[in-house]
Amino acid sequence: MEVFNKFYSSVSNTVSQLSGVLPGNPVTREFEATQYIASAGPGLLWKVYKGYKKSTKQEASIFVFEKKQLDRWSKGDKDIMIDILKRGIIQLTKLKHPQILTVQHSLEESRESLAFATEPVFASLANVLGNTENMPQPIPSSLVNYKLYDVEIKYGLMQIAEGLAFLHNDVKLLHHNICPESIVVNQQGAWKIFGFDFCIANQSTTGSAPFWPFNEYCQAMHALTQPALDYLAPEYVLSATHSPASDIYSLGMVIYALHSTGHQTLGNIGNDYTKFKRFANEMRNLPPSRLLCVNDGLREYVKLMLNATPELRPDPHQFLKIPYFEDIGVKTLNYLDSLFQWDNLQKSQFYKGLPQIIQKMPHRICIYRILPCLTKEFVNPPMVPFVLPNVLLIAENSSKEEYVKYILPVLKPVMLIQDPIQILLIFMQKMELLLKLTPGDEVKTDILPMLYRALESDAQQIQELCLSVLPTFASLIDYPAMKNALLPRIKKLCLSTNYISVRVNCLLCLGKLLEHLDKWLVLDEIIPFLPQIPSREPAVLMGILGIYKLTLSHKKLGITKEVMATKVLPFLIPLCVENGLTLNQFNALISLVKQMISKVEAEHRTKLEQLNSIQNESKVMEHALTSSDNLVSAPTPQNDIDKMFSGLGVDPFSFNNKPEKVEQPTPVVESGSLTMEDKQRIAQQQETARKLSRQPPPKAIPTPSIQPPPQPKPVDLTNSLFQTNLSQLTTKIYPTANVTQPTSKPMPNYNLNLGNSPAYQSPMPFDNQLALPPNTGWTNPPTGNFSSPSGNFTSPTGNFSSPSGNFTSPTGNFSSPSGNFTSPTGNFTSPTGNFTSPSGNFNNKWANNQTNQTKMKQDWSAFESLLPTPGESNNNNEVKKLNDSEMMDLLS
Repeated sequence: MEVFNKFYSSVSNTVSQLSGVLPGNPVTREFEATQYIASAGPGLLWKVYKGYKKSTKQEASIFVFEKKQLDRWSKGDKDIMIDILKRGIIQLTKLKHPQILTVQHSLEESRESLAFATEPVFASLANVLGNTENMPQPIPSSLVNYKLYDVEIKYGLMQIAEGLAFLHNDVKLLHHNICPESIVVNQQGAWKIFGFDFCIANQSTTGSAPFWPFNEYCQAMHALTQPALDYLAPEYVLSATHSPASDIYSLGMVIYALHSTGHQTLGNIGNDYTKFKRFANEMRNLPPSRLLCVNDGLREYVKLMLNATPELRPDPHQFLKIPYFEDIGVKTLNYLDSLFQWDNLQKSQFYKGLPQIIQKMPHRICIYRILPCLTKEFVNPPMVPFVLPNVLLIAENSSKEEYVKYILPVLKPVMLIQDPIQILLIFMQKMELLLKLTPGDEVKTDILPMLYRALESDAQQIQELCLSVLPTFASLIDYPAMKNALLPRIKKLCLSTNYISVRVNCLLCLGKLLEHLDKWLVLDEIIPFLPQIPSREPAVLMGILGIYKLTLSHKKLGITKEVMATKVLPFLIPLCVENGLTLNQFNALISLVKQMISKVEAEHRTKLEQLNSIQNESKVMEHALTSSDNLVSAPTPQNDIDKMFSGLGVDPFSFNNKPEKVEQPTPVVESGSLTMEDKQRIAQQQETARKLSRQPPPKAIPTPSIQPPPQPKPVDLTNSLFQTNLSQLTTKIYPTANVTQPTSKPMPNYNLNLGNSPAYQSPMPFDNQLALPPNTGWTNPPTGNFSSPSGNFTSPTGNFSSPSGNFTSPTGNFSSPSGNFTSPTGNFTSPTGNFTSPSGNFNNKWANNQTNQTKMKQDWSAFESLLPTPGESNNNNEVKKLNDSEMMDLLS
């Protein structure tokens, strides 16, 4: 904030200063002055402002002379000074040469000021050497502790010499005031001749020898209205003459001031004309020791330039040829200034060797002197691949502020060039440097689109370089650009390329980008994409494997068990048998597969355990609410095949696992929905139930219980087909011609409720049942129901087998020599309870299981009330108390 305040105050002061000076001056109509930076000219009377042209925004410098600076002068000196300044600018405007300051807008005069505009200027040489007269306060930071490098001095002197050669030989003009105040350093560091206030033009006619009129020094006039005595040639006093050699003397004195301590002149005369005369005489015998401060390679030539005899001084061309200027830095700068004269082949050879020179050059010269020359070549695309490495080399040694101010603006147009392809390649190679120096906003707007173009390029090397640098600045890429621009291009390149190295680099790039993606983007874009890759080379497979490992182990990402089971494992398992894998690669692949399977197993088992626990809890709650005292049948013994399928979830669909018949409770019907007949019937049933509850237990035949209306059973297609086949088989063996159907007669029912044991119920009604003659020994009649009017069942073979499980006998006698009675349902009904079997085998599923489950002595006292009491008879057969075995047979 402090820096901003200083800048704001500086701008405010500049505006306030200019507001009182420039209003009314025509220069302000075209140029805008922004900052007061330097001073120049005789006595440093010209104030130099930094600015720009309003129409083109082109940088410029505005020179302003404020007439109020001369308020303390006499009117005559004031008028003379103004005329001298105006004359010098008019002469400057007429001259056009690279070593002479370029005027962009000619001199304009107003009541308060003189002003004109030139090319951008850094400062005058006097300011650089420490003369801060008429300078802004505080001194601009760019001039604080400013030091000239040797190469800058060498090349600056060369430029001034070239400018003098142009003035003397081509224009026939004497400058007559070469001094640090008359030399301006422009923004690129080039030295330019300025201050033609005291110049003398040739007055001779064409073809004759040049003639420059001479005017003596007038002590009565103000010192600033005459040339500076410290740099004036001695012949001005000794012989009252001047010539082009006089400017060479002035240049020699400038060289001495550049090298001397405190940048003082040799005579340190000031404005004392008498002292100047004395010093002029001393110059005839100048001792060499006075020039020890000058550089060794230049000392001898400076002595010649300061010689009192003008004819012994070297002319500008001779001076330019001295060994002092045979410097690689000076030649480089000179070549850069004359590049427009060379063809592309010569330029390319020069640019190839330039990086070695740039590394030896001072950074300030590279930024302000070399860089502007290089950027001019960016308009020539064939030369850009030769120039761009040098520009990026300068950027490596630049600060971020210098890069943003001087280099990035000229690089932006180059980033859009696609041909030649080497430009893109150079940028890819230096991408790390660009990302380090370029601000984040410019990365998104300029560098990222360039990378998109690189991915779409046909050059393999560019694609690989681009893929390698993308992850380094992934954090600067926003989510929409990542999802809609970058990832689709990488995926397209990975699928379409013919180079394995490019495909592997695509996978590596995706792997490095994972940490910058969210879980759903990975699951939607990355995981489904991997199986689409057509290549099965080991390197590609390992790249895919790496992405899976990262997504599996990354805390933020993770693959769900559904994705692993349905998408990843079906893709990875076939890869395990690829023959091109090495042992280490196979171990890595199979290890990942095992890890995924284990994760799927663990997660899904946990889920199923939770679901099963919830189901069990709900079943317990349901059983607690709807439990009844009905007995259920015992499970059927399992054979080996049944055991094999047990626990696999197919039991509910098994043929043997028939749904148990659950006695449904009588629904409670609201009285409002009953008819009169229903109410009478229910009331009669309740009355009958009360009477039965008051009667003693049955002693003979139990009182029939009221059966609820039969519930319709679902049709079992498998059982129906099975019964049909048995019926057809039985019909073929035993004709039914002599079969009679007796009148059906209801039989008493014994409903024994034994807790959770299977229910033993009365036989089926006799309707539509076959009455078979006794002692036939038939097995599996067509319907599976055995019925005998006499109540006797006798079989020589001793086998009674019924698919439906119904044995009905009015007399209750069942006799079998072998003692085998087979009934799947376990229903044997006999009013007398007589079952005769020598072996005692009643194939009853419930009874057999009960026998196998326990061998403990059974207590049947609870059922004695259901049996006939002693003394009573049934069919003239006396009833005896049954033992345990007989009781079990009865229940079977």
